[in-house]
Amino acid sequence: MDSIYFILGVVGVLVLIGAIIGLGFARRKRTERLHEQYGPEYDHTVETLGTEKKAQAELDERQKHVKALEIHPLTVDERDRYLTEWKAVQSKFVDEPGKAIVDADRLIMEVMQLRAYPVADFDQRAADISVNYPALVTNYRAARVIAIKNEQNLANTEELRQAMIYYRSLFEELLDLEAVAV
Repeated sequence: MDSIYFILGVVGVLVLIGAIIGLGFARRKRTERLHEQYGPEYDHTVETLGTEKKAQAELDERQKHVKALEIHPLTVDERDRYLTEWKAVQSKFVDEPGKAIVDADRLIMEVMQLRAYPVADFDQRAADISVNYPALVTNYRAARVIAIKNEQNLANTEELRQAMIYYRSLFEELLDLEAVAV
């Protein structure tokens, strides 16, 4: 009889060890999946929030939030109008780089708003963008820092050029030329 209790005890311990190992494996897989999906944004979120657990919860919440927004593509006419406006902003950069950065930021916000992203708060915009465009959100934040320096007349021409490149890459993705609504 004692041997049966001993065997049951050993089996129980083995099941417990298996469950612990399984949970660890599941956590590692989740971390790998989120890191692969978000790239540097995953690391940024971990650094900002202090722990992987908090960062993972935040990234999950971002996905839920963006899914609820019902983001939609631009129509052909909207896309064409914004492409024309973007070309004008780029042309303006030669003579008025500071003004072009202001206009580029404005265009990004207009397109985001038209596609159903909320635009009131920059941090929320960046978080929302990180879900669908994780590779671009770091550049968007960098462009915003330069835009703020520009507002204070502290940005040099090279910084403004870099901000314009950052804005252009996000703008092109937001226009989503592949998925235009008719």
